[in-house]
Amino acid sequence: MNAQTPQGSPGPQAPPRRRRRSPARTAKPSRASRTTQPTDGTRLQELGLSPLQQRLLVIGGSVVGVVVAAVVLAFVISALGNDFVPERATAAAIVTQPRPDAYKGWNSPKLFAPIERNTADPAPLTLKEIFAVRTLKEGAITLRLGATKLDAPCSAAVWGQELAGQLTGAGCTQALRGAYTSADGRYAAQYTLFNLRDTAAANALVQSLTAGYRGGWAQPLTQGGRTLFSSAGHTEASGHAMGHYAALVWIGRTDGAEPGPKDDFVSLSLAVRDAEKAVFRRVVAVSPTPPPS
Repeated sequence: MNAQTPQGSPGPQAPPRRRRRSPARTAKPSRASRTTQPTDGTRLQELGLSPLQQRLLVIGGSVVGVVVAAVVLAFVISALGNDFVPERATAAAIVTQPRPDAYKGWNSPKLFAPIERNTADPAPLTLKEIFAVRTLKEGAITLRLGATKLDAPCSAAVWGQELAGQLTGAGCTQALRGAYTSADGRYAAQYTLFNLRDTAAANALVQSLTAGYRGGWAQPLTQGGRTLFSSAGHTEASGHAMGHYAALVWIGRTDGAEPGPKDDFVSLSLAVRDAEKAVFRRVVAVSPTPPPS
């Protein structure tokens, strides 16, 4: 028999129900994000940058801290409103010459204003000056210089009639190329530096290649009888105006495959740009006091 509850007394209360928490879900990284492995990747992802933009962001940054801040800030502002997707070559544009599969051009930062014109920096470049350091290191990647070449006129360093004509019109007097391979034989990189008339010509060159790289590009150097890059392999590139100089950074795997989860193209790009220290030294020689940002 059930016990009765005295009148006016509250009945038995049911125990409070506990809300069950669902386990936190951990998002699986996409294949592209696993491939890129950018420096401070979490922060770049929070800014809404795609994996390719993250690679290009670091490529666009400078090897000197002050330029890193300026270029990175400018890129982040523009990238948030413009998702950069490199154009792929169409069947009609396919050529037998090696060229990159993705490219991004960067205008000259204000830091290089002292060498805006070649008249302020008239001394010719030398291979020893630009490629003085034969071993470059960044992160886990070690690059070793294998071949260098200086061409004058500059048209000898490129393929493509339009690009050759543009270099002539830009007053290009020298083209210096350096080829690198990584210590483990996994990566290849080439750095090309053009000595042009002024900053306007350098900016125009690196920007025109955004579409023009499919019809004209730097000639790949040969190491040990083997061409650094082939037309069938996947490579990536960027162009950098620095005062009256314009540089092309060209990177890829030696087997021609697209980058995978274990490939760090960020460090690869930063390593090869160590050659730019010679250009920074020229800025300091012309103007020891940095220009206002």
